[in-house]
Amino acid sequence: MFRIDLNCDLGESFGAYKVGLDEEILSFVTSANIACGFHAGDPSVMRKTVKLALENGVAIGAHPGLPDLIGFGRRNMNISAQEAYDMVVYQIGALYGFVKSEGAKMQHVKPHGALYNMAAKSKELSEAIAEAVYKVDPELVLFGLSGSELVYVGERIGLQTAHEVFADRTYQLDGSLTSRNQPDALIQTNKQVISHVKRIVKEGKVKSQQGVDISLKADTVCIHGDGAHALQYAKSIKESLEAAGISIKAFK
Repeated sequence: MFRIDLNCDLGESFGAYKVGLDEEILSFVTSANIACGFHAGDPSVMRKTVKLALENGVAIGAHPGLPDLIGFGRRNMNISAQEAYDMVVYQIGALYGFVKSEGAKMQHVKPHGALYNMAAKSKELSEAIAEAVYKVDPELVLFGLSGSELVYVGERIGLQTAHEVFADRTYQLDGSLTSRNQPDALIQTNKQVISHVKRIVKEGKVKSQQGVDISLKADTVCIHGDGAHALQYAKSIKESLEAAGISIKAFK
């Protein structure tokens, strides 16, 4: 039987600003990547999101990003490996405090946005991030772009890793995500998203924007919590995968 984890980026509201439908989406996913205050989130939002995830039986992960609230962590920054290490340790620690205070355990770490995409190609950044995760807790799972440098570096350092694919994003021939600056970066319809995800999970294939099939290993599927159709996608993906005989469970 096929088995897959469904994860969602959550806890991205902050202050007076509300982003996403966290409470509703948690009914349809198995892992939550919770923002840690740099690209989004704040202490109160982190606490509330951790409690909501636990109430729904959803595994919790830290979602560390670049210190860029205005750009939502999706703009590249020229940071050193040491800065990346420090940022990741700091943010894991922030969320860990809330998870620990609820008597729970953190499952994973998934870098956010530009940090994630930069690390997917940079061995230096990947090593810094993987080392940060390992030194905080070697039992944490490192989520990274399927087939990317981040995943392979994590494996080499001794971490359990999860190859991640994206429900609503298109791919380039080299397996990278199409830049959000491009008009074809996002998959726009529910029908296309379901077809896209089912093929990746069952066949391990996706058609790149260059029209050529590429292979992708899929351990976990990401749904962006800030997307306009996030709730609809989460519900439809879960229902369609289960109808196809695919088991939806948190990554192990």
